[in-house]
Amino acid sequence: MDLNGSRFLVAGATGFLGERFARGLASRGADVALAGRDREALAAIGTELGAPVVLLDFADPDSAADAIETAKRDLGGLDGLLVATGTVAFGRSGDLDPAVEAELLATNAAGPVALISAALDELSPGGAVVAITAVVADFPTAGMAAYSASKAALAAYLAALRRERRKDLATVLEISPGHMETGFAERALAGQAPPLPAGEDPDQLVEISLDALLADRREVRYDLKKKELLVK
Repeated sequence: MDLNGSRFLVAGATGFLGERFARGLASRGADVALAGRDREALAAIGTELGAPVVLLDFADPDSAADAIETAKRDLGGLDGLLVATGTVAFGRSGDLDPAVEAELLATNAAGPVALISAALDELSPGGAVVAITAVVADFPTAGMAAYSASKAALAAYLAALRRERRKDLATVLEISPGHMETGFAERALAGQAPPLPAGEDPDQLVEISLDALLADRREVRYDLKKKELLVK
């Protein structure tokens, strides 16, 4: 997919990775719209990038469709959607508050699925869907059962979507990183993170992922054995 001149909505654009992906797309010539919950942060990044912004709150059932409609209007069309929303919580099954588990599933799975579904008929032919999952989708981790399940649910959706829309979209790209140095674990909804290995470089993830998007690849996935990102 040619990124120069493409029109992308970046959801979760005020997050550590989302902002970097928005900047990365813009640096490669894409016109971006930014979506998120933090009005002030969105406005600041939008002003810097000259990008339209739209509020997105997965707690509102109409928010996903409204965000897609607004982004398409403001950009004059929509060629791609990049979903970088996410949150984490730590705790054994049965120990987490049910409300925390519900928020994990809404933010990491149900919300992204709703947003992608709303975008599918609005994307131009040969468009792209990109979403960030996590290595725990493939390797569910003790003490992170609900988080692992939420990321696995999104990964399964992307795999099925890729087959369903293979004639319509240039790619459905899943980005599945390992632990990144983003401060993500310190912003957990609940619980304390276990000891974690040194994190990977988030800027490297962005560059590798955008190269993969440019080449219409399907996956950017962290290999636990090789301890590196692999592109398929």
